[in-house]
Amino acid sequence: MTDKIDRPMIYIVSDSVGETAELVVKAAASQFNTATIELKRVPYVEDQGTIKEVVALAKEHKALIAFTLVIPEMKEFLLQQALASGVVAVDIIGPMMSQMQQLLQQVPRYEPGIVHQLDDDYFRKVEAIEFAVKYDDGRDPRGILKADIVLVGVSRTSKTPLSQYLAHKRLKVANVPLVPEVEPPEELFKVSAKKCFGLSITPEKLNNIRRERLMALGLNSEANYANMDRIRQELDYFNKTIDRIGCRVIDVSNKAVEESANLIYNIYTGKNYR
Repeated sequence: MTDKIDRPMIYIVSDSVGETAELVVKAAASQFNTATIELKRVPYVEDQGTIKEVVALAKEHKALIAFTLVIPEMKEFLLQQALASGVVAVDIIGPMMSQMQQLLQQVPRYEPGIVHQLDDDYFRKVEAIEFAVKYDDGRDPRGILKADIVLVGVSRTSKTPLSQYLAHKRLKVANVPLVPEVEPPEELFKVSAKKCFGLSITPEKLNNIRRERLMALGLNSEANYANMDRIRQELDYFNKTIDRIGCRVIDVSNKAVEESANLIYNIYTGKNYR
């Protein structure tokens, strides 16, 4: 039995949660047309033993280490271990701190986690993001009744990115895909219609999006998934379902995710009554 194909790996080492380093790594990785990179986050690193273990793993897997260690002794220890093991380690925050120290003529506080003070607001954001992942794409209908907002739409109407965007605004979002052959979960008709938002789109726009998606996957762009008759069938089913729910509809045809998300957010918070 063969193992799964190895992917390029990056260990993200931090003396806090590691979110800052992960965001930087993902931003850099997005510029490369390569296979998916596997990220391994190692948060709250406070001892040299953990650093030794990570460096050993990075050497074994021919991986890169990206780190945000603000305590000088820990940073130097990691760099020494990496150099001795032939592992590349990238200091994400150090060079900026050094330049700011010269600019401000101040000594840094060297306190891990200041960027993300673990206050109630931060925990709400993390909880909302985890909620959006757990209840994405209708995988657990129980989330519908727990959500602040429920997004409903056919495939490729930006349900997942909208859920994540709104999660960063501390809202718990569940999203439900509609397929004519599958009866919607009963929870969808029990939740308040004020929490639900239907995501509408024109057949032509959806056809373009789906064709591009199929081509990106190396599949036939003429497949039933992108067939106009099939799309109209799905959108007709969407309209009938939304009528049953009685919720508001947002047309996402020509809107960026940010625009649609802000519109939904403003309606939900009472800042937009149109």
